[in-house]
Amino acid sequence: MDFYLKDDFIKLGQLLKAASLVENGADAKFEIQDGKVFVNGSVETQRGKKIVVGDVVKYKGQEVVIKKI
Repeated sequence: MDFYLKDDFIKLGQLLKAASLVENGADAKFEIQDGKVFVNGSVETQRGKKIVVGDVVKYKGQEVVIKKI
């Protein structure tokens, strides 16, 4: 799935919510802390990680490619 950024970045936890991969911020927090989210092929445990254009986020078999509007 493609996700289009309006700004320069979005935080990982916010992205999971905005892309409807989790229902709320608490779910995002725990999924990230538990090492279930990958950014550019590596496990990411910081929910405040800045996600920018070109990054690829994977969660539960779904891939989100970050693009600029």
